[in-house]
Amino acid sequence: MNRKTVKHAFVRSLPVMVGYLVLGTGFGILLRNAGYGVLWAAAMSLLIYGGSMQYVGVGLLASGATVINTIVTTIMVNARHLFYSISMINRYKGAGKYKPYMIFALTDETYSLLCDEKVPDDIDAHLYRFLVSLFNHTYWIAGGIIGNLLGAVLPFSADGVAFSMTALFVAAFTEQWLNNKNHLPALTGILCTLVSLLIFGKENFLIPAMLMITAVLAVAGRKEVGKS
Repeated sequence: MNRKTVKHAFVRSLPVMVGYLVLGTGFGILLRNAGYGVLWAAAMSLLIYGGSMQYVGVGLLASGATVINTIVTTIMVNARHLFYSISMINRYKGAGKYKPYMIFALTDETYSLLCDEKVPDDIDAHLYRFLVSLFNHTYWIAGGIIGNLLGAVLPFSADGVAFSMTALFVAAFTEQWLNNKNHLPALTGILCTLVSLLIFGKENFLIPAMLMITAVLAVAGRKEVGKS
């Protein structure tokens, strides 16, 4: 395995490590407070690997939710993945053995690192994307286990921990804004989200906003192709 590729992937994943360790720890503590031990934290972080959904999942487990209710809730919470994953189709094409795991491990933060990444010519792009996905997944699992173990021995309030994910999004957005001359995608995301929020309210704005963003960027992309 190319050491340069491993090093580049690890360095790029460091901002996510900070957020995932903190937020994963918060999840582990909440899960412990709900009466579920470290094996549950490890299994949920390994197999579900969905930050928002895992937090919601703690409540579902504690309330004894039905399978149907859990499925519907999961689809609603993670529906955004259907939209932004479309833009990764070409990048993941030809990834071979890495592809199934990369699809599973495409979280919001991993997407923010990979969507506009200019991979150096001397680095295996598919291996790089696989390693970024793997590193981020490992951070999340570690955070969940650490939090669950800490929750068993230390009194701790997890109030406000979820804000670390918002801070992580802001940092990723700022980096992409500074490193890319084309600000159309960023401005489209902001404006469509604000419009959707005003029309549909904070409980229902996400899916309409994603549909609007997808439509605008699709039209813009066709125009760019037509010009070229």
